[in-house]
Amino acid sequence: MQTVQLPPSPIAGLRTVELGPGDQARLQVFFDQNPAYFVAVNGEPAAADEAHKEMQDQPPADWPFTKKWQIGYQDDTGAVAALAIVITDLLAAGVWHISLFILATARHGSGDARTLHQGLQSWAHVNGAEWLRLGVVQGNTRAERFWESMGYLQTRTRAGVQMGQRSNTLRVMVKPLAGGSIQEYLALVPRDRPEVPVAL
Repeated sequence: MQTVQLPPSPIAGLRTVELGPGDQARLQVFFDQNPAYFVAVNGEPAAADEAHKEMQDQPPADWPFTKKWQIGYQDDTGAVAALAIVITDLLAAGVWHISLFILATARHGSGDARTLHQGLQSWAHVNGAEWLRLGVVQGNTRAERFWESMGYLQTRTRAGVQMGQRSNTLRVMVKPLAGGSIQEYLALVPRDRPEVPVAL
């Protein structure tokens, strides 16, 4: 099996780094300085221990996966400008899950989010991903439109997901990378079928 390397940054002036426990403080600064995502999905800014929780968070014990990638895009000063957390081979081989994707608010509307996603998609596909999967909060219109514009298709929803101060409905979305159909994906990951009463 080939060794997977960090994706290259597709944006000039930013470089990718794999974030670890030693980066918790500067990740918290990024969260604190860019509260838009947390306000949209949690109804409040990032908690004081948000970075710690993200670093420690893992999929459920009975969910197979290969690796949790915490990819930071940092500028020349070392500050984090964007974050992507990607879990490889989640639930099934070839299914890569984007669990978090945040761009600094100052970069919204610049096209950077689309560029970063295209870079992640290419990296994932080259390294064996056949599907990209994610969950987006219903009602977070900006995010919903973005993921739809990136070619993601909804497979199911899950209501009553507590996130901060809010109880949200999540839309589970999938993007085929190797020409597969949604029916093929659902055969691979039955829990994402609309009629199956399970968590994200």
